[in-house]
Amino acid sequence: MNGVILAACVIGVLGLLIALLLGFAAIKLAVPVDEKEIAVREYLPGNNCGGCGYAGCDALAKAIAAGEAPVNACPVGGAAVAEKIGAVMGVEGGDAVKMVAFVKCAGTCEKAGIKANYYGVSDCKSAAAIPGRGDKACAYGCLGFGSCVAACQFDALHIKEGVAFVDKEKCVACGKCIQECPNGLIELVPYDAKYAVSCSNKDKGPKVMAVCDTGCIGCGICAKQCEFEAITVENNIAHIDQSKCTGCGKCAAKCPKKVIMAH
Repeated sequence: MNGVILAACVIGVLGLLIALLLGFAAIKLAVPVDEKEIAVREYLPGNNCGGCGYAGCDALAKAIAAGEAPVNACPVGGAAVAEKIGAVMGVEGGDAVKMVAFVKCAGTCEKAGIKANYYGVSDCKSAAAIPGRGDKACAYGCLGFGSCVAACQFDALHIKEGVAFVDKEKCVACGKCIQECPNGLIELVPYDAKYAVSCSNKDKGPKVMAVCDTGCIGCGICAKQCEFEAITVENNIAHIDQSKCTGCGKCAAKCPKKVIMAH
């Protein structure tokens, strides 16, 4: 019996010593916690989409707390979250312009020519890797296999008639779709943008018309109509400077190919 009691005492003492050592180690080795980082993280939405340029919400919270990222860096949270985080950091939330993705292609099955039948993997990057880049006659256009759709966590992209379309109300401008598009067709534009150019074909007019009924032919009529110098034609394709555009619609009205569309 004495041996049992002795063993129990030894085990108890050892347990106590281990507990004391662990407690001491926890105190000495504890990593300082930034209270601001914790507070910022509580306001971030937790989507971990990477649209802010950081690995996830934890990384962004740390960067904001350290002053390495602006308080309005989260595209998902928008102005409301920026204001709350600004209050934590003691700065103004800033003017966060709501952005949404826009697909610069209107070459639907009805309007875009077909040069071949594609039977490979239903993935845009796979289709873009073969000679000719997919089945459409326009090598610049939307391949229509939905790599961007698969990348979107918010159900904001869908393939309709062979072209990706963005649901503005669901898009949070995380940028994942931009990274996935092998033809570089997707860009971010202000949610309130009135018009955008739905084409990315850089060929000259005759070649564009041969492959798509709605491609930009680089005629420059839109630029001549704009009183605010918001439109330029570069590499045979029109570009709209959204910071200058007033949404008057004169460019869209005069575009012979109707490639400038209401956004």
